[in-house]
Amino acid sequence: MSDAKPNISPVGDKVDLEAEFKASNVQEVLDKLDRELIGLKPVKTRIREVAALLLVDRLRKQFELTSVTPTLHMSFTGNPGTGKTTVAMRMGEILKRLGYVREGHLVTVTRDDLVGQYIGHTAPKTKEVIKKAMGGVLFIDEAYYLYKPENERDYGAESIEILLQVMENNRDDLVVILAGYKDKMDRFFMSNPGMRSRIAHHVDFPDYSSDELLAIAKLMLAQQNYRFSEEADKAFAEYLRLRMKLPHFANARSVRNALDRARLRQANRLFARRGSKLSKSDLMTLEAEDVLASRVFKEGQLDLDGDEGASGARSA
Repeated sequence: MSDAKPNISPVGDKVDLEAEFKASNVQEVLDKLDRELIGLKPVKTRIREVAALLLVDRLRKQFELTSVTPTLHMSFTGNPGTGKTTVAMRMGEILKRLGYVREGHLVTVTRDDLVGQYIGHTAPKTKEVIKKAMGGVLFIDEAYYLYKPENERDYGAESIEILLQVMENNRDDLVVILAGYKDKMDRFFMSNPGMRSRIAHHVDFPDYSSDELLAIAKLMLAQQNYRFSEEADKAFAEYLRLRMKLPHFANARSVRNALDRARLRQANRLFARRGSKLSKSDLMTLEAEDVLASRVFKEGQLDLDGDEGASGARSA
């Protein structure tokens, strides 16, 4: 457990929950999460519930009300680009501010970081990752790939056993978050009851609606000092409608890829005007033609300028 001490002392037989909440600065992290991620109301609600649990647990300690350290290991399920890694990062900050872990940092890994290829290789790899993550959050993406029962020479089971021990014995200074597609994670937990029993919180990240994705696009552009023209706004809304029907759509990740290509087209369009002067507005504004040049409009196909190679993409 972190050495952090509660900031507010009890007065008589009462404690001030609001004062303790303000002193923790957790609201700052929750506000940051709201700014960073559009929608995801059920996810944000669960994160606030966890924060409330830890805050009340912190107040109980002021009255020396002992209880078992709450288990906060989690499973994040959902399609790519739904914000799982971002939420894990903010979760680490909340845990640190409420004294649950020492550092609150996030270590993101996949099977390749944990599992070796020969006897005696897996244990040191897994233990080294755990060492780096201790005091914070260990985020294991596509966690179901740790378990490959069809391969007798696979060493993933060894990594799982080490993780199970650490999740039980060090739960006061490490939170493990397993992430991936929901159906695959469900099968993983059915095959690994020990892991399932150690996961206290299962959080499902829904796909974004087209309106939410458009809002995400505008937020991404604003963060980089870009904007849509009125016609480009309409064009990108139509782009999203078409793109969401095509394979390997990765929510916010696909939006980011599409915007990167639109910026590339804008740059080329402006470069073609290099004999004329450019205004600040010219440099900031994406026009409809920068969006409509996508092959999604022309052929109903993926934009092959580099988009959506998400078939093997991580699921966060």
